[in-house]
Amino acid sequence: MQRVFIAGPCVIESQDLLNRVAECLVRINKKFNTDIIFKSSFDKANRTSISSFRGPGIDRGLQMLSDIKERYGLRILTDIHESWQAKPVGEVADVIQIPAFLCRQTDLLVAAAKTGRIVNIKKAQFLSGKDMVYPVEKAKDAGAVDVWLTERGNMYGYNNLVVDFRNISDMLDIVPTVIMDCTHSVQRPGGGGGKTSGDRRFVPSMALAAKAFGATGYFFEVHPDPDKALSDGPNMLCIDDLEKVIESICK
Repeated sequence: MQRVFIAGPCVIESQDLLNRVAECLVRINKKFNTDIIFKSSFDKANRTSISSFRGPGIDRGLQMLSDIKERYGLRILTDIHESWQAKPVGEVADVIQIPAFLCRQTDLLVAAAKTGRIVNIKKAQFLSGKDMVYPVEKAKDAGAVDVWLTERGNMYGYNNLVVDFRNISDMLDIVPTVIMDCTHSVQRPGGGGGKTSGDRRFVPSMALAAKAFGATGYFFEVHPDPDKALSDGPNMLCIDDLEKVIESICK
């Protein structure tokens, strides 16, 4: 079975960071004959605090991602938050991601679909897996050829997420590619005193549990030094640990 792997830093912090992560992904690809898609955001428009770092913006960010694509031969995934961003992002990214909180925004889904790129829709924290049939219908009605769905947990109380792995099976009834977001699913949204907290030690277990439930893809946000990351550090996986996790999935 051909698995989808997505990995990269949560937000674009610098070109040096992107290069360091890309070099690691290329090495892992060669070792395991995988095709890891490079992910990073040019703008984190949904941060907890107004003072949180958001990224370099769309113009500079897309140029940096384009450089990674050209230099390392990696496919690119990045997310959009507004409909007008779809067209320029589609000129660089191979996969356009719809954030979980925005997965029912019709205009956003339609704009992403019209680029002709793969559309990866993250399941909202307030929806069931079965509910995702409707965002998929919107994207396909607008002409999307390939739609993926991503599980990232549900909110069952304050500052915590719980993953119901049955959602993977339910979403596989809708599309053939269902991805487990192994890092965002260990978040504790807003649980860090004005920022999101999390517990990265559970990331490998999330991946193996998703494998048991039939997931066809895996999403990891990674960083060389997660404790110093400018976004989502507590739930990001250290880049040095990614190889071991991917090896456990590929067995």
